[in-house]
Amino acid sequence: MSINQMNDHTTYCGFVAIVGRPNVGKSTLMNHILGQKLSITSRRPQTTRHQVVGIKTDDNVQVVYVDTPGMHKMEKDRNKAINRYMNQAASSALKDVNLVIFIVDRMRWTEEDDVVLSKLEGIRCPVILAINKIDRLEDKQELLPYLEQVAKKRHFDAILPISAHHGHNLEQLDTLVRSHMPESFHFYPEDQITDRSERFLASELVREKIMRQLGDEIPYQVTVEIEEFSDAGNVLHISALILVERIGQKKIIIGEQGSRIKQIGQEARIDMERAFGEKVMLNLWVKVKNGWSDDERALKSLGYSDI
Repeated sequence: MSINQMNDHTTYCGFVAIVGRPNVGKSTLMNHILGQKLSITSRRPQTTRHQVVGIKTDDNVQVVYVDTPGMHKMEKDRNKAINRYMNQAASSALKDVNLVIFIVDRMRWTEEDDVVLSKLEGIRCPVILAINKIDRLEDKQELLPYLEQVAKKRHFDAILPISAHHGHNLEQLDTLVRSHMPESFHFYPEDQITDRSERFLASELVREKIMRQLGDEIPYQVTVEIEEFSDAGNVLHISALILVERIGQKKIIIGEQGSRIKQIGQEARIDMERAFGEKVMLNLWVKVKNGWSDDERALKSLGYSDI
C-alpha cells in the first residue's frame, strides 16, 4: 500500500503479531502504539499470559495488533501447564497474520531469541525486526555491528531500532506497518480498541499490581478471577479473587494487618477508574488453590483457553 493509497477512500485492514522472548517490551510497544494502557506491564518476565488484541484505526486504515506472551524454553522451573499454554498462545498468534513484529533487546541476542526465530521459519508474511531499548545505549555507534549480526539471522523486511518506552522511531514503525495492510473492510468499529472484556482487563490490572509490588517475592503461581462485575448507579462493583498455590504466598499478598492487599487494591482501582471511566468499588480476596498452574482443567476454568 502506497502513501497515495492511504489517502484514497479505499479501506485497509490487517493483523500484526507482536512476538519476542519474555521481557523485551512487547506490551509496552502495543500500549504506546495505541496511546493508552491495554496490556499490563512489569519488569518481571512473562507478565503477559494471554493474547491481547489492540485495535488502531486511523481514517481508512485499521491495524489489529496481537500482543503475545514471551516465547521461552521449557526448562525445569518453567515446564508447567501454564508455560505450555503461554508458548502455544504466542505461536498460534502467527497464524493468518499479515505482518510480524519480532522484538529483541538491544545488543543481546539469546537462546530464547533463537526459539522465536525458529517459530518464524514457516511463515510467509513479512517480518519486521524491532531492536528495542536503544535509549539505554550510551553510544549509538555500538549498535551498528549488532545490526549487521542480526541481519544475517534471516531475511527481514525491515530492521528498525526503537524505544517502545520513549517512543523513538515508532512513527517510522507505524508507517511500515500501515504500508503492509491489505485492502479490506474494517473488522471492528473505529472506536473499539480491543476485543477483550472489561472483566478480563480488570483481572489483569489486579495481577499487574501484584507483579509490580511483589515480583521478587511471589513467583508466577498467582492469577486473578473476577467473581463480580456489576454496574449500579454509575459505580462499578468489582470483586476479584486472587489465587495462589501456597499459604505462605497468601500471607505475603495480604501483608501485615492487610496493608499489602490494601495497597494493591488502591492502585488497581485507580487504573480501573481511568480505564472504565467511572467510579469503582473494588474488593479483593485471596485463596489457596494448590497446583492450579500445572493443572490443565484448572487453567481452562480460569480462562486460559482462548487459543
